[in-house]
Amino acid sequence: MPIYTKFGDKGTTSLIGSGTVPKDHPRVEAYGSIDELNSVLGIVIAFSETKSITDSLKKIQKDLFIIGTELASKKPPTKTISPARVGELEQEIDELESNLPPLNHFILPGGSKTASLLHHARTVCRRAERNVVSISQKEKINSSSISYLNRVGDLLFVLARTVNYKKKVDEVLWKGH
Repeated sequence: MPIYTKFGDKGTTSLIGSGTVPKDHPRVEAYGSIDELNSVLGIVIAFSETKSITDSLKKIQKDLFIIGTELASKKPPTKTISPARVGELEQEIDELESNLPPLNHFILPGGSKTASLLHHARTVCRRAERNVVSISQKEKINSSSISYLNRVGDLLFVLARTVNYKKKVDEVLWKGH
């Protein structure tokens, strides 16, 4: 069976069990952003030199498939992100932050290659989060998915700081000028 179906050649796609929608439908935009985030995380993993970061990001990639599947269907999902999973991310963030110097200013995204990619992933994550929030204002979705994406964005920021700290790459502070 070929990879192409020609189904979307007229600008439409199918939601799982819910019929056809335009490719610019808010749900398609949201799960497209989730897919983009997953791809960017794959790039980060390819550059990562730290097993604990790689393992954490691979677990997030699997979670993103759960959220993407939920968004691709208007039917109740069989598997969802749980509040407990959000709590796991919070624990990881707290542990990482405890080993970093306090942050009293905004920082410019960048530093090492891996940290820069983590910052990019963070911005893609924030867009995906905004897209999911937009859907949640019109349709019922798992609220833990929004919390989860919020924490993933936080985690990616802390991971970028952690990578730079371990590589002794100074953060560039932004002080308003």
